[in-house]
Amino acid sequence: MPYYETVFIARQDLSETQVKDLTDGYIKIIEDAKGKIHKTENWGLRTLAYRIKKNRRGHYMLIESDVAAPAIHEMERTMRLNEDILRYMTTRQDELSTGPSIIMDKSSRDTGDDKKPYEKKPYQNKDAA
Repeated sequence: MPYYETVFIARQDLSETQVKDLTDGYIKIIEDAKGKIHKTENWGLRTLAYRIKKNRRGHYMLIESDVAAPAIHEMERTMRLNEDILRYMTTRQDELSTGPSIIMDKSSRDTGDDKKPYEKKPYQNKDAA
């Protein structure tokens, strides 16, 4: 079966338990279709780049699964019908990811420690030559 990665954004006024319940419902759809859940990540309440349905923030969730396409279509259909979901996106992956996602992996972020100090170049007058 192909691998899929789904990220959805839930409304900001939902509690953590309500977001967890939403995620559990989508996981149940995948497991009922004999699929496997590889990983779920809660990216937390994050600020949106622009307002979506009058919301400035949203709860981000990631679900990585190994399931047939009809189950993904059913999950996306239920996301479309749910008013608590602002946006969702599912992509097909060639292989499952290892370790945490880029969003969750704080160790790989640029800390600025490896940057070289600014080197001032001497002024060269082009007219003098």
